[in-house]
Amino acid sequence: MSSPARSQVVADLLRLSHEIGRDDRRMAILGEGNTSMRLDAETFAVKASGSNLGTLTEAGLATCRFDKLLPLLDRVGMADAEVDQALMDARVRPEDKKPSVEALFHAWLLTLPGVSAVGHCHALAVNRILCSAQAETFARRRTFPDEVVCCGTESVFVPYMDPGLALAQAVRKETLDFIRRTGRPPRVILLKSHGIIAVGSNPNAVLASLLMAEKAAEIHFGACLLGGVDLMTSEQVERIAGRPDEHYRQKMLNL
Repeated sequence: MSSPARSQVVADLLRLSHEIGRDDRRMAILGEGNTSMRLDAETFAVKASGSNLGTLTEAGLATCRFDKLLPLLDRVGMADAEVDQALMDARVRPEDKKPSVEALFHAWLLTLPGVSAVGHCHALAVNRILCSAQAETFARRRTFPDEVVCCGTESVFVPYMDPGLALAQAVRKETLDFIRRTGRPPRVILLKSHGIIAVGSNPNAVLASLLMAEKAAEIHFGACLLGGVDLMTSEQVERIAGRPDEHYRQKMLNL
C-alpha cells in the first residue's frame, strides 16, 4: 500500500479506536478492546497488546501479515508461548509492539467479503446481558427496527471460549455456520461472558453497529425489569431488513 493510502487507513483506524474508547460510552477501559483495518491483500493494522483505545496512537498499532496468522486457525494444541511467538513473527516491522492476541480473529474476519474494518470491545450494557441467561436470546432476536438496520437480522453467538486461539477458532466456526444458515454476512458477533465484535466495510459501519447494540442492550435490560422483552417476530424483522427505504438510509449513513 502506498504511503498516503496507508496514512489514511491508519487515521481512520485511530478515529474508530478513539470513538470506541470514549469514557462516556462505557465500551472500553484501560487496555480493553481492539480494532483493525485491512491495509492490502497481504497485511492489516491491529491494536497492539496493552494499548488504550481512547488514547491510541500509531505507535500503539502493529502491522501484521495475514499469511502468518491465518494458518494458526487450523492448528490444534498450540501452547500459549507458541501463540505469542507466532504473533511476534506476524509483524511486518520488528519495531512494532506485540499484536493483541485477538489479532487472530481480526485476521480471519478481515478476509470476509466486504469487511475492511473490525471493532471489538467489552461494552458495559452488552456485557451485562452476555453474562446473563439472556445472552443467546439477545443475539438471536431483535427488539426494535433500528437494531435490525444497524446490527442485522440477528447476531452470531459464540459460547464462552478461552481468549486467544480457541476463541478465534470458535469465531470462525460460528460465523461460517451463521452465513450458511442465514445466507447473510453478519454485522455483529457476540461472545458469551466476554464482549462484542462488529465488522463492516468502513469504520462508520463498525461504530454504528457497536453503538446500536449498546442501545439495544440497555432497552433489553430495561424491558426485562418491566416484566419481559416484547421481541419482534421473524416476519417483522425480515420486513425491516427488506424495505428499500431502509436500504437507502443505510447507504446515506455509510453503513
